[in-house]
Amino acid sequence: MIKPKYINHGSEGYFAEMAEETTIERFGRRLSENVERWMPDPLIFALILSLITMFMALSITQFRTGVVGTIETLVMGWYRGFWELLTFAMQMVLILVTGYVIAHHPVVYKGLSKLASIPKNTKQAAVLVAAVSMAFSWIQWGLGLIIGAVLARIVGMEFYKQGKPLHYPVVVTAGYSGLGLTWHWGLSASAPLLSNTPGHVFEKLMGDLFGKGLVPLNETIFHPYTIMNFLLIYFYALIIFWLLAPKDEKLMKGIDKVAPQVLELEISGGSEKKVGVNEARRTIADVLENSKVLAAAIVVIFFVTMVYWFGNRGFFAGLDLNSVNYLFILIGLALYLNPIAYMRAIARAAGATAGIIIQFPFYGGIMGLMRYVVSPDGQNLATILANSLAAYANPFSWPVICFLLSGFINIFVPSGGGQWIATGEILLRAASTLEVPVGKTIIAYAAGDMWTNLFTPFWAIPLLGITGTRARDVFGYCIAVLLLVTIPFVIGLTILPY
Repeated sequence: MIKPKYINHGSEGYFAEMAEETTIERFGRRLSENVERWMPDPLIFALILSLITMFMALSITQFRTGVVGTIETLVMGWYRGFWELLTFAMQMVLILVTGYVIAHHPVVYKGLSKLASIPKNTKQAAVLVAAVSMAFSWIQWGLGLIIGAVLARIVGMEFYKQGKPLHYPVVVTAGYSGLGLTWHWGLSASAPLLSNTPGHVFEKLMGDLFGKGLVPLNETIFHPYTIMNFLLIYFYALIIFWLLAPKDEKLMKGIDKVAPQVLELEISGGSEKKVGVNEARRTIADVLENSKVLAAAIVVIFFVTMVYWFGNRGFFAGLDLNSVNYLFILIGLALYLNPIAYMRAIARAAGATAGIIIQFPFYGGIMGLMRYVVSPDGQNLATILANSLAAYANPFSWPVICFLLSGFINIFVPSGGGQWIATGEILLRAASTLEVPVGKTIIAYAAGDMWTNLFTPFWAIPLLGITGTRARDVFGYCIAVLLLVTIPFVIGLTILPY
């Protein structure tokens, strides 16, 4: 059983020394308290957002097909979109469980525990987790999400075992920072990668507007404009997490208070152990289930597949959701080298996927309403919303307008690639009219798309599952970060040269 070490804080008890709360700490705490009081479970958020989108879609139909026809258009648009994220949802389930299992293998877990032992207080812990999450999210958003979540969880456990005070919600928020601040400027960025893929949906349009159908990555991800904005946000965010994290021990909420079920899992054997077999009653089934030879043969097949995959496509082109999941399965099997031990580890992790399974289809329905319900002049809801903001832009303000527009639409269509397909034509036409470089427009779009991930719990579902937290526990701090990074986002997108 895990027990915290005894800490002697003097005759006045545990909270004898109280540090004065700074303005930023007070801002984060009060916002967190309000969100914790008012924010429901992410499923409720998805249901309410669905109704809001339904009414917005209804407003543009003008009942041109009558009441019955309009109702049919709405519900069938919803139904069509409802099932469009099933593949994506399964990919996310696999990312969650395979990443969870790898991180909880004794060898990996020990390494992460050593890293988690570095910080001495909540401020250091928040900065460490944010730095790791943002860096790995730039490399690959799925890796950043899982590693940030698992590291936050282990930090919570390490502080609890050592009896050190920790404010777990702000550390978990730091683990989510990569999805809100860096991923869409990195190697797995949807819009930049799609715009450089032959045959993409806007290739002809870009050719007509900008004289080229493809936008090379040196004009987006690897352009100095993007790199400077990335560095600005990265280091600014580390400062923000340092300032937000409370230092007053009386205000701390450790993992035992916020996520006691995580402690129960650890106590019951959350870190995977080898499966024992009674040799006296060993059957053929036991031999197969624990066969290292069988596991090794599958590992070899997986490894050879990846050699050919990346050899033919290159690392950056070949790194996608499917290949990441394939690699995670490969690494997991190689680490455990025991089929039944690996399966039991997967089973222990599967409970954290409940939110993904039920909520992703609802967001698919929202995307369906945005895409498939159109006005009498043939414009869908996403296009109408995009046009309404783009109409007020000029060349100087366009990056910020594009940033705000994509941030707003992301609340309703929380998919970087899906949102780009839904609104990209409007953004590209506006950029051409305003004579703004297409690469700059794509990067401004990408910034807004990831920015409001800090507002909607859609992408946080895997993180909440791993860390054992509720949306209300962390989204006060997420919204605080969202508000505090708005100014550097605006300044960087507007002032930095392209």
